Amino acid sequence: MRRFDPDPRLQLSSPWTRRDLLAATVLSLATAAFVLWQNSRLAVLWDIGYLLDSAYRMSLGQLPYRDLPFVHSPLTFLLQAAILRLTGRVYFHHVIYAAAAGALATVLTWRLALGILRARRLPQVSVLSLRRMRPGFAGYTWTISLLISSPLTCLGIYSIFPTPFYDCDCILSILIALLLLRGLDSPSRPSRLRACTAGFALIPPIFFKQNIGLPFLFTTFAALLLLLVFGRFRRDDVQASIPHPSTLLTVLAAAFAILLASALLLHLTVGIGNYVYWTVQFASQRRLPGFADVLGIFAEPALLWQIPAVAVALLLLRTRAAFRLWTRILVFALLGSPFLWTLLLLLLHTDPDDRADDLLALWPLVLILAAAFALVSLILALKRRTLTLRTLLPFVLLATIFGTLLSQQLWGSTYAIWPLFVLLLAELLACIAAGLDSPQTTPLVPALAAVVAATLLTCGTLYAASAERLDYAQLHDGPLQRSTLPALRGMATRGTYLPAFDQMVRFTDAEIPRDDGILLLPGEDPFYYATGRTPQFPVLLFDTTCNPYTPAQIAQIARERNIRWIIVKRTLQLTADPMPQQDATLHLLAQQFSLYRQLDSYDIYRRNAP
Repeated sequence: MRRFDPDPRLQLSSPWTRRDLLAATVLSLATAAFVLWQNSRLAVLWDIGYLLDSAYRMSLGQLPYRDLPFVHSPLTFLLQAAILRLTGRVYFHHVIYAAAAGALATVLTWRLALGILRARRLPQVSVLSLRRMRPGFAGYTWTISLLISSPLTCLGIYSIFPTPFYDCDCILSILIALLLLRGLDSPSRPSRLRACTAGFALIPPIFFKQNIGLPFLFTTFAALLLLLVFGRFRRDDVQASIPHPSTLLTVLAAAFAILLASALLLHLTVGIGNYVYWTVQFASQRRLPGFADVLGIFAEPALLWQIPAVAVALLLLRTRAAFRLWTRILVFALLGSPFLWTLLLLLLHTDPDDRADDLLALWPLVLILAAAFALVSLILALKRRTLTLRTLLPFVLLATIFGTLLSQQLWGSTYAIWPLFVLLLAELLACIAAGLDSPQTTPLVPALAAVVAATLLTCGTLYAASAERLDYAQLHDGPLQRSTLPALRGMATRGTYLPAFDQMVRFTDAEIPRDDGILLLPGEDPFYYATGRTPQFPVLLFDTTCNPYTPAQIAQIARERNIRWIIVKRTLQLTADPMPQQDATLHLLAQQFSLYRQLDSYDIYRRNAP
């Protein structure tokens, strides 16, 4: 059987040209600028306060999991603690990190999308056709990848929620891992160092966010093991596209090595049992939804006409009439109809909530189509003995997305996973292009990519700018206010929340000794980061996710830890009640504390004299 000798022009990885550098520069600068603009007007104190205060206490040497309850994976907090230790308590430094990370994620997604489109030019099994894609499509891959990646300037990992967050960091680490794994399918055998690096990159996601990193790790391991098992049955003419068994073993060994090293480090510092209890057992008890809630996104009524429209278009591409002009126009209209419909609804709906729902309704459609294409490609690849890592990539993406939905379902999870949406779109466009073998039909895919890009860019910009994803906080009432505290300079949001917080900080600096223990309820503000005081209560945020204590336990710990002051925030930026047991807690604490001062938004209580 003839051995496939790849065309050098069809390499998945090639040296960057000036055009590539220009595109990467524009994408990164546009994404960073959008993130900086979002930070100039938005500040969700609930999330910012928890992250900055937790990072600050870690920078002081307070260990989570062992010495205090902590339900999140540590890497995001350790990264921000490192920035804090290196540059001091300056809020804008964390904003710069978010802008740089968002820019990097956009560029990585573009390169991954480009690799997906280029990979379909190799002689692999496709869903629509077993014939090789014509070289005419080669000239469009760069343009298509840039088109579908451009919406990430406003839908990137830090474009919607613009300050450091663990979901966003986890997706960035996954993109880095995917980029390193992509080289395993290249015609040239990768070096052992590159294979080890790819293995190392599989582990960090689980230490950024559990429900995202674990599905990614498990499905990637399963894909590598499947390739290892079926490698002996591969065809000789495509073996250049299949990772060598020694490469797969090197990746798996490197991943297991860094995983064991991480487990050993956790055991020696905080205890592996403590880590597993807080980040897996306790966290899943408080936040893990029912499986029916996750599948609820597929109850979208628009799917009743969108799925048949796409199916008819795909069937038309398999007929002889696909080369006729009217057929190409009809196919384009059918494939683009879900996105054109979303653009039309943008004109019909003026409410930001309705516009957000219209945009998010594209998710179930893309997930269903990607799953169907991936399943058919897998069956054909197994039948033809042409299984490659590229064939299994959609399953890794789908598992990662569904893992993300385990925390807040679709609507609440959309601030970080749009890069994975773009990669699924690249998979779909590549599969469609694989069935087009005529110069007349080849331009259909870039035209469809242009419609997709226009829809996502227009609707995504309005979605991010309206902060509809962040409507759990009051972000639109009152004039824009900026913090006057040195540590928080640059933080801005609408309402009186920052001026009231600044007032409270000035009061504590003037009247509360720095060594006195303070308990803040419910803990919405970055108090310890702003003041440089040492937290003395085990919990910083008193919602059901982070707080394991009952009101009686809180009162008891306050007495044992010699907490001398309690600061209760009356006017919250958060719209929902984060601490349902706050009244019961204050009732028990009232036996030990008395009201000392009332500020604009805060009540200050002082411990009674013995």
